[in-house]
Amino acid sequence: MSTAVQPSPPARSGAAAALGLVLTIALSVVAPIVTYNTLVDDHGWSEASALLVSGAWPVLDSAIMVAWRRKLDEFAIVTLVFLAITAAVSLVGADSTRALLVKDSAVTGLFGLLCLATLLAPRPLMFYFGRKFGTDGTPAGVAYYNGLWQYEGFRNAQRRMTLVWGVVYLIEAAVRVALSYVLDTSTMVTVSPFLIYGTLGGLALWTIRFVKRTKAEGERRAAEAAAAAAAADQGSAA
Repeated sequence: MSTAVQPSPPARSGAAAALGLVLTIALSVVAPIVTYNTLVDDHGWSEASALLVSGAWPVLDSAIMVAWRRKLDEFAIVTLVFLAITAAVSLVGADSTRALLVKDSAVTGLFGLLCLATLLAPRPLMFYFGRKFGTDGTPAGVAYYNGLWQYEGFRNAQRRMTLVWGVVYLIEAAVRVALSYVLDTSTMVTVSPFLIYGTLGGLALWTIRFVKRTKAEGERRAAEAAAAAAAADQGSAA
C-alpha cells in the first residue's frame, strides 16, 4: 500500500458548501418526497405517475448545479436513477398492501445491487457521494477530491465503503421482505420506517467512523515511512 503523504485539502467555502447542501437536500430529497405524498394521498395519483413527476426536482437540482458550477453533478444522476428504479418497481405486481411493502423493499435492494455493480466501474458509487458531501463543490475542492484517487489507500477505502453499503442494503431488503410475510400489515407499516432510517443512520455513522479511522491509519503509515526514510538517510550518511 502506498504511504505517500496526501496533500491537505484547500480551504473550504462555508457559504458555498452550505448552499450546495441545502439545495441538494431540498430539491433531491425533500421536494420529491413531499410532491409524491401530496399527489398520491391528496390527489389520488398513481404511484408511478407521482414518482415520475417527483423526478423533476432532481432534474432542476442538476440544472442549477450545471449553471452554477459548469459541471453535471453525479449525485443528481444517481438520484434520478434511483427514482427511475422506484417507478419501474411500482409498476410490477399487484396493488395489495403486502405487494406494496415488498416492492418498497425491492427498491432498497436494487440500490444495494447498484452499489455493488459500480465496483466494476472505474470509480465506485461512494466516491461520488463522498465528493458531493465531503467538499464545498468549488473547483478547488472538487479537484482536490478527484486527486485523492491516485492514492491506493483512498481507492481501497472507497471500494470498501461501496461494498459495505451494497451488502447492507441487500440484507435490509431481504429482512423487510421476509418480515412482510411474517408480521401483520399494521405492524409492518410501523416497523418498516425504523428499518429504513435505522439502516441509513447506521451506515452513515459507520461511514464517518471508517473515514476518520482510515485517515488516521494513513497518516500513521506516512509518518512511519518518513521516519524510516530519515533513519535510512542518517545511516547512509554515517
